[in-house]
Amino acid sequence: MLSLKNLSYHPPATPTPILKRINLELAPHELGLIIGPSGSGKTTLLEILAGLAEQTAGKIFWRDRELSSLYLQQLGGLVFQFPERHFCGGTVLEELRLGHPEIGSQRIQEALSEVSLDHISLNTPPHALSGGQQRRLALAVQLIRQPNLLMLDEPTAGLDWSMRRQLTKLLSKLKEHWTLLIVTHEPQELRRIADRCWTINRGELKSIEMTTKRE
Repeated sequence: MLSLKNLSYHPPATPTPILKRINLELAPHELGLIIGPSGSGKTTLLEILAGLAEQTAGKIFWRDRELSSLYLQQLGGLVFQFPERHFCGGTVLEELRLGHPEIGSQRIQEALSEVSLDHISLNTPPHALSGGQQRRLALAVQLIRQPNLLMLDEPTAGLDWSMRRQLTKLLSKLKEHWTLLIVTHEPQELRRIADRCWTINRGELKSIEMTTKRE
């Protein structure tokens, strides 16, 4: 269970807090969806949960353990918006092993299988993949680390409707093994597979009651 209690973030350079007393709970194998416009604090919240920034106030718990920024870096995996722009490896294999040269072939194949890329050659350059395949590879890069929490920032951005539908189907499948937290300003497809949903605006998070049956 991920639990945020009165989480706030107010850097000295900003006149008002970016995040204001955020409270959130997400159970294992659930997909949580946070919907909000640009500048609402969505990405900042993910960066704090990934240990890339530290909250000004409040606490973060995984199960009953309060987490520091260092432990958050081990707990979660963050897929940034347009992750394909950050690929550094010359091949799929190099991309998957960046920073983790010890990872064996079995873990690599398992991660690729999770995202339905186990049919591609490991020698394929990442930038030779289609847009949808590149997003799947970015997911595999995080899954190979076996995080407890998988976070995605605008995962459908820049994809056509067919690729969005395929990615949404994949994320629904990943819930079987992972806990997911997604932020977006385009919730149409993603809202159908969400277990919990919130809106965020000007740093304030509000829960949305899930009343409609998801497909």
